[in-house]
Amino acid sequence: MLPMEYTAKRYAGSGSGLERYGSMAALADTFWRGKRVFITGHSGFKGVWLSLWLQSLGAEVFGYSTSGPAAASEGKFAVQMETFRGDICDADKLHPALIATQPDIVIHMAAQPFVRKALQDPIGTYQANVIGTATLLEGVRQCDSVRAVIVVTTDKCYENQDWDWAYREVDRLGGSDPYSSSKACMELVVRSFRDSFFNGRGVGGRRVGVASARAGNMLGGGDWGKDRLVPDMIRSFAAGTAVVLRNPTAKRPWQFVLETLRGYLLLAEALYEDPARYSGGWNFGPGASEVRSVEWIVEKLAAAWSAEAKWRIQPGQHPQEVPMLRLDCAKAAKELSWTPVLDLAEALRMTVDWYRDFYAGNNVAETYAAQIAAYSARSNARWELLSPAVRGA
Repeated sequence: MLPMEYTAKRYAGSGSGLERYGSMAALADTFWRGKRVFITGHSGFKGVWLSLWLQSLGAEVFGYSTSGPAAASEGKFAVQMETFRGDICDADKLHPALIATQPDIVIHMAAQPFVRKALQDPIGTYQANVIGTATLLEGVRQCDSVRAVIVVTTDKCYENQDWDWAYREVDRLGGSDPYSSSKACMELVVRSFRDSFFNGRGVGGRRVGVASARAGNMLGGGDWGKDRLVPDMIRSFAAGTAVVLRNPTAKRPWQFVLETLRGYLLLAEALYEDPARYSGGWNFGPGASEVRSVEWIVEKLAAAWSAEAKWRIQPGQHPQEVPMLRLDCAKAAKELSWTPVLDLAEALRMTVDWYRDFYAGNNVAETYAAQIAAYSARSNARWELLSPAVRGA
């Protein structure tokens, strides 16, 4: 249940909620205006945020997902855009969708994203993550309009060496569990298609910017994934029950969803303008200070929700989870001028605000818009890159 002091009319006055976060900053860059962007997995947590942000920048956005009208009844927000419904491995549906929309940029986020589900269904996980990625890239081969592709993977694509320093893009890929190894396999698929078909020297001699984006645990409103910490917590708090924790001492690098998506957008712009330079793997993660335990996250989120929020530790043995992998993001900082701008406390506050609005029956479209506007202003989102060649200087 919601705390009693929560007021439903949080956006009274402006109608957009911007007074809660700050005013809209005018974006100086016009790169995205009129660009045609095809997003797989557009109905997922990150996909909704990305679709709305791109629309606010003037892009024409198309979506491809297995999710249909039932998603709205599950609490998911449906972005107003042209969409195609189908499995990511179904070439007979995916490839015509690409041809019909003629996108300039493709962002591939459709995947099986759950570690524990991968342990229960390893074959389905490899099918979705590996074959799905190959199917998408084969569709790009048949669509001459595409100039840049980003395939979203994870920080868990790296082979865990049990060392103390952060992983760089040149470090070894791997994985000892089905989820992690499927993501490493995705990376190999991306590299093989890039080198064979899209580097300007392979089959057909075509040059397309192709990159993979690796990130970790993300926070933000609109995430309804089961067996994820924050959505599980929010559902329990809203129902007035105790959230159950498997491993409260586990540490993870946490980051607000828009931080990572800003990295994707900067990378897409760079790929489009200079595919030879910017193709490859890219890390997008928080600083070392944002590595926190599950228990720390639970305590902070519970305090922000209400005094009645509670949790308990689940006894017994649980499947082994992948050890924490920290990312070295020096490449993104140097080449894309990307660094995180929010601290974890701010990310948690904005996350709680979104879910409070949802459970209060407020229009979450306004919440999305307000938080995107506020984050854009905070990050001074001009989309300027360090490279003079990319800026046209």
